[in-house]
Order: sequence, then C-alpha cells, then structure tokens
Amino acid sequence: MSALLIGLTGGIGSGKTTVANLFADRGIELIDADLIAREVVAPGSDGLAAIVDHFGSGVLDEEGQLDRAALRQRVFHDDQELAWLNALIHPLVRTTMVERGRQARSAYALLVIPLLIENGLQSLVERVVVVDLPETEQIRRTMARDDNSRSLVENIMANQASRQQRLDGADDRIDNSGDLADLTQQVDTLHQQYLTLARNHDSDNGI
Repeated sequence: MSALLIGLTGGIGSGKTTVANLFADRGIELIDADLIAREVVAPGSDGLAAIVDHFGSGVLDEEGQLDRAALRQRVFHDDQELAWLNALIHPLVRTTMVERGRQARSAYALLVIPLLIENGLQSLVERVVVVDLPETEQIRRTMARDDNSRSLVENIMANQASRQQRLDGADDRIDNSGDLADLTQQVDTLHQQYLTLARNHDSDNGI
C-alpha cells in the first residue's frame, strides 16, 4: 500500500506520457487525472447523475453517456455554470486520485496531472516533477504529433501555466530536450531518489 505520492506534470507536447510510461516500466503505478475525470462522470456514477439533474438529459447521448460537446455548449459562455461544473468534478477527481494512490501496491504512486500547477494541486503530493521543454520545442512537437496549426497550439499554451510557473512549482525537473536514452537516465535517477523517499516515508509513519 503506497503512502508516497509524486505528482507528474508538464505543458502540452512536453512528453508527460512518455515519462509516465518509463516510470510504469519500473513497476510504479500510474494514477491518471484525465482517465479519472472520465470515470467520475461515467454512466451510473454520482457525478453524471448530478450533471443530468442540473443540466437536464440534453447532455446525454443516445447511449446514456455524457455528451461532452453538448455539455461544453452549455458552459462555454456561462462562467457561473462552468464554475458549478468545476466545483462538482474537481473534488471528485482529487479524492479518487488520492484514494487510488494510497491503495497502490508500488513503493510510491505517480499522479499524472496535466493541470497540477494551474489548479493548485501541489498539496495532494509529496513532490512535484515537471517534464520540461523549451516552448518552441513544445510547439514543434505538438504540431507534428497532432497536425495542429501553430496558432492553435499557441492558444492552448496561453491557457496553461507558463514554463517558468511550472518550474517555480516543481521540486524536480526532467529535461526532455534530449534523446530517449538521456530521458531514461533522468527517470532512473529520480526513481531511485523516490524509492529512498518512500522507504523513509514508511519508516517515519511506522509502516
């Protein structure tokens, strides 16, 4: 049962998924905020029931699942409705992430949270590791990966924390501007540090 929670974050195109998978290859359980955000509004969930009660059945598709496009239309130009939705979803996601992390069987658990800095979630974890990349490289990689225009990628980045804000909120930094071998070495180094932290954490808590 894992007690040490590490938060992994980074901007669009920084390589969060690649880094998370490298930790997973070393036996570390991943808790993905994006997957949990979908889970807490799945059919039969309390989250979806609350959304339907508030917005009506028009936010459901023919199969009874959340129609995200329809929901976006309801909240896109209405700050009050968006605030209501965030006040519902965010606590559900936070609670579920922490519970899953505490139940993890690996030495520590990695909480993958793209908007960790933006949503002020540093208090959920013992350490924050940021996958870092120069912004010009973020743009280049994202355009190549998603076939998006530069203006679209820049717009997405403008609505995320800046590179400096992420670095200011980080305890650890992974530089993803090099090759896979360099990235792997950095993950190995941090993994060993986190294993030591986990042992000390367990000892301090009498585990």
